[in-house]
Order: sequence, then C-alpha cells, then structure tokens
Amino acid sequence: MFQLDLKSRKSIYEQIVDNVKELIITGMLQAEEKIPSVRELSKTLTVNPNTIQKAYRELEYQGYLYTVSGLGTFVASPGELPIDEKRVSEVKAHLRENMKELFYIGCSLDRIKKIVEELLEERSDWNDKGK
Repeated sequence: MFQLDLKSRKSIYEQIVDNVKELIITGMLQAEEKIPSVRELSKTLTVNPNTIQKAYRELEYQGYLYTVSGLGTFVASPGELPIDEKRVSEVKAHLRENMKELFYIGCSLDRIKKIVEELLEERSDWNDKGK
C-alpha cells in the first residue's frame, strides 16, 4: 500500500492519514472500495493498531472514509467530501509560490495561463479515475 518514513518529522499517524488521502486523490483507492482493516494494516506496516485506528478515525472525520459495522471501512465518494477551507488556503499559498517561481524563471503571464489551462484540461482525467 505505502511505506512510512521513520525519520520523518511527521508522526506515523499523520503519515498514514496523508498516504491514504494521496491514494484516494490519485485514484489508487476508488470510491466505495474496502480498505484494509486496522489489524491488517497494522501487521503490514508493523505499527500499533491504535495508531492505525486513530488515522482511520481522522480520515473518517475529514470525510475520506466511512465505516459500516461488521463490514469494514470504505472510501467515501468524492462528492461527499467536505471542503476544508484551511487546506484550500494552504494549497492556494503553494500555487502562489509556484506561480512566482514561474515568473522568476522567465515565463510570461500568457505562458502561465496556458500551463494552468493545460492542468485544468487534465482535470477530466482525474475525475475519470474516481469513477
């Protein structure tokens, strides 16, 4: 599924949350797909089950996962995900810095707009992965 960086400044719990989100966002985990149980993932990653449970709880709180008693934990549908305004601000700040860098390396405003348009066209590919 993924690997953890034990030397990272991020806690194991945060790494699990980030990795599962990435798998969902990139389409590696599809909507309604069952994910490994706490016990299974704990054995695979050799991590305390309580850490996995905490990460799953956080992902559930954020709307990425949902649990059905007796059946397991599943990936939520993208339309059901709440918009996290704090995360939107963070991504916007990254975009701003990346655009500054494009200006710095000599890209014109028209070239940057074209790059953004190309990325927006790729958006349909992102949506197709989630289906």
